[in-house]
Amino acid sequence: MLTPHDRLDTEEALPLGTDMPGGAWFIGRTEEATPGWRPGVEAPADVDLDSCVACGLCLPHCPTYRLSGEESMSPRGRIAAMRAVADGVATPDQTFAGFMDRCLVCRACEDVCPSHVPFGRLMEAARVQIEPQRPAAARAVRRLGLRALLPRKKLLWMAAAVQPLVRPFLPARVRALTPRPSALFSRLPALTEPPAGVQVRGTVAVLSGCVQDRWFRQVNLATIRVLAAGGWRVQVPRSQSCCGALPAHNGYADTGRALAARNAKVFAGVDAVIVNAAGCAAHLSEQPGEPPVREVMAFLHEEGAELRFGPLAAGPFVVAYHDACHALRVLKIHDQPRALLGRIPGLELVEIPNGDRCCGAAGLYNVTQPELSGTLRRQKAEA
Repeated sequence: MLTPHDRLDTEEALPLGTDMPGGAWFIGRTEEATPGWRPGVEAPADVDLDSCVACGLCLPHCPTYRLSGEESMSPRGRIAAMRAVADGVATPDQTFAGFMDRCLVCRACEDVCPSHVPFGRLMEAARVQIEPQRPAAARAVRRLGLRALLPRKKLLWMAAAVQPLVRPFLPARVRALTPRPSALFSRLPALTEPPAGVQVRGTVAVLSGCVQDRWFRQVNLATIRVLAAGGWRVQVPRSQSCCGALPAHNGYADTGRALAARNAKVFAGVDAVIVNAAGCAAHLSEQPGEPPVREVMAFLHEEGAELRFGPLAAGPFVVAYHDACHALRVLKIHDQPRALLGRIPGLELVEIPNGDRCCGAAGLYNVTQPELSGTLRRQKAEA
């Protein structure tokens, strides 16, 4: 038994002290331990895991921990589960998968972490580990959607085209989440010049997106229109594809990186790539290479001095701005959209209680975790 004056050899595992129960040891991997990660597959890096000091400052900021109060539903608990696998005392089994699947990856924990733990990167690698051990049917569906459907525009077009036919047969929950396609037989203009009399300031490309363009075409058209009004020549390359965010966040990190790299080549030569979906912008901004990726609201705030906003047709309008998690946490965008909206005559901008909290959508989360997602969505709507 140790006394306070005993010298501790950090090379060996020793009891923590006389007041600790039997079996308590210093944290650290024993020399003979073999990591439990699946070989040949991407896994959370030891250097990333070791950056967490388990201080717990992240807990009150984690949406799933606030709902459950369970340690396993917190960033600290999930990192502890990853460490257990890395230390060879656990495997990435169904229990481990449950811990990881219930995470929104909203990255609110990264905002408050004094050690700057790259939690988003840890989660992506952990989900790569659990993907091969999912049930065969679930794995096939996920592979079809994330590796075959999203990266291929023709297949995505076919999915949008048949949606009205299959919509009545979908479960009510899924049907409620699926918007009707806004574009099937048209394309975004490949090139849009600024209006007559507006000086050309440069050339930008717009990421049309996979789901975005088929189901939210009007948002893309509005983005192009405002950029052109600000003096930018706007390109929409036909050969672009899904940015790779959804595959990267859901167990296919290699696919996510490959799609981002492919798009970087497609967009080469423009001054910036403008993205109007925060998750896509965050994913692309964390990938190496050029050209720079800019979220549309931040870009318009910083580069849109030439824009002139007329008064709204009827008003005043009271507006609350929803902060997308990846815009707020990864891209650090908060004041820019508010300042931009503040330039519109007749618009009153208000803040909502706990406006920085996740709405529960989180990519595929609203499909894979409907109960948790639904609770967060109701809280946001009530706010």
